[in-house]
Amino acid sequence: QVQLVESGGGLVQPGGSLRLSCAASGISFSDYVMRWYRTAPGKPREWVASISDGATGYADSEEGRFTISRDSAKNTVSLQMNSLKSEDTAVYYCNAMTMTADRNYWGQGTQVTVSS
Repeated sequence: QVQLVESGGGLVQPGGSLRLSCAASGISFSDYVMRWYRTAPGKPREWVASISDGATGYADSEEGRFTISRDSAKNTVSLQMNSLKSEDTAVYYCNAMTMTADRNYWGQGTQVTVSS
């Protein structure tokens, strides 16, 4: 059974930091591109960042503030979020998809709220 379990969300003040983690099980981790998406209130789900074997990518609004990383020994992917803004408030989802897109899995999401 495939599971993606996110953790690390919470309430943080503007300018603060959070580190999200996603623990994957039931998949051959190295076969998957790992991504973070988020859904803000009243907005569609949007891509945040991705990491494959040696390559990372970020949405323009997150470039320089967020850092995605993966630990293949632990089958985890993390998202370090710095200089958080109120507009970063959203439910953040972990996604695992193969390069051929024939297998695609989602976590249950973790809430991030940026507010003073």
